[in-house]
Amino acid sequence: MNNLLDTIAKHFSNNLPFVAYRKPNKSLVTAFLLKDNSLEFTSEFTESGFVFAPYKKEEKAILFSDKKALIISENIDTQEKSLRDDIATSLVDSVRDKHINIVDKAVETIKTSNLQKVVISREELVKLNPVNILEIYKTLLSTYKNAFVYVWFHPEIGLWFGATPETLLNLKGTNFKTMSLAGTQVNINKKDIIWKSKELEEQQLVTNFIETQLQPISNNLIIDKTETINAGSLLHLRTKVSGILSEKSNLKELIRALHPTPAVCGLPRNLASNFIDSNEGYSRTFYTGFLGELNFNVSKTAIRETALFVNLRCMKIKENTAYIYVGGGITKDSIAEKEWEETVSKSKTMKRVLN
Repeated sequence: MNNLLDTIAKHFSNNLPFVAYRKPNKSLVTAFLLKDNSLEFTSEFTESGFVFAPYKKEEKAILFSDKKALIISENIDTQEKSLRDDIATSLVDSVRDKHINIVDKAVETIKTSNLQKVVISREELVKLNPVNILEIYKTLLSTYKNAFVYVWFHPEIGLWFGATPETLLNLKGTNFKTMSLAGTQVNINKKDIIWKSKELEEQQLVTNFIETQLQPISNNLIIDKTETINAGSLLHLRTKVSGILSEKSNLKELIRALHPTPAVCGLPRNLASNFIDSNEGYSRTFYTGFLGELNFNVSKTAIRETALFVNLRCMKIKENTAYIYVGGGITKDSIAEKEWEETVSKSKTMKRVLN
């Protein structure tokens, strides 16, 4: 067994907080190991360490300070696994009907109001045998090479796993990078990938929002051409965005300008947020929040770096039950049945790992 994985397993058995993570297309896994169960928060994002932030921007983010943690890193090369497709399902008609009804209501609201897009999500419960965190984490590492793959634990908050394909932002000095990510289809290894107008429009809405939000606080904003990326068994549309943070702006302003993005909330942001609060019927907590390195001295130079990722393709595990979170963007052209099927496809990301 790898020394780092063995160490986090012991930390978990001792009920102590930790996070282990690997950035996309890398082999280096880094772990923050805390010595006690105290909770530290940040709302200004001036501290240094690992941040785990909820969906609601009004709520404080949890900080694992680099000053209070033992930090270890190790290159872990994992062989890609072929996961079984015979996934045990926990879906029931009532869950399906509820989701379809909410999507229908969202489409009607979009057609009769100023709401342009809203992201509707749900949680799916899967019963587990006693949890082996190393097996789950190693499977995530080997299956989702191009994702930010993490396991995060605090005894007062819970155990979370994720393999997210979406960067919220990277900031090195004053240079930042971000992306808009929207549109989903199942990857069936076709050479010619066709995107429908619904997905293309949804992607453009997200890109336009990011451009509008960043222009007042940045210089030299560059928006790349939209491309198709592979995220496990799914394909997404992605547009890369980069720029330089203006002298009068700071990291908190950059985070608040982007989070929550239309890819996880909707447009206009306040109308979409109100619709979500009134209709989803559960608390997202850290799903569609963000996490990652905050003002971290990665290269041991004077330049601090921040690398934050949107908490998608994730699950919480509590008392041998996995709470898997999935959702999709709804526009005026959305068809409720197809939106339901998209969430079913997305849920397989985590359900196959649990097999």
